[in-house]
Amino acid sequence: MHGPALSGWLMVVLCAVTGVYCLLRMRASAGEERRAAGGEAVMGFGMATMALPSAALTPPEWSWAVYAAVFGGAALHGLAAVRHGGHHLHHFVGSLAMVYMAVSMAAPGAGAHTGHTGVAAGGVPVLTGGLLLYYMVYVLHAGAGLVPVAMPATAGGPGPGRGPRPAWAARPELALACRLSMALAMLAMLVTL
Repeated sequence: MHGPALSGWLMVVLCAVTGVYCLLRMRASAGEERRAAGGEAVMGFGMATMALPSAALTPPEWSWAVYAAVFGGAALHGLAAVRHGGHHLHHFVGSLAMVYMAVSMAAPGAGAHTGHTGVAAGGVPVLTGGLLLYYMVYVLHAGAGLVPVAMPATAGGPGPGRGPRPAWAARPELALACRLSMALAMLAMLVTL
């Protein structure tokens, strides 16, 4: 994506760390949670590579086609998994957004073939706006899910912060923070498109 080098590197680090955490979560999970963590790891690493500042690495023109193919496959996988729950719909939308950004990034370097993609440099404003709106709502919803709710301590029972805690890779608030950080990175990438 285009933008200042420092913010690009910060986004690369955020997305890569998120991808690594999702791999660790995938290792500690089973079933649907494992598949969701794997999809989020692919998204995190893909976003990290797309966010690399062009001063550090100018990707070859064919790399955008590879991104589109990888995330097109992820979108098809997400579409097949949508019947298992609402979170897969978010994976599907995220994969489509990555395909859209890859096609948009390929358009300026396509030369005479720019008109064949149907996407101008910078993308289609209505589609970009719709994705920005979706991710803004998602960020607000996920952020609200991270706000702690005060719970009164019961007599004789463990209060908040006491008692057995799940392993750090299986903590639901960390998974939500992971999704929130990727949604924020997606917002930043869409804004700079």
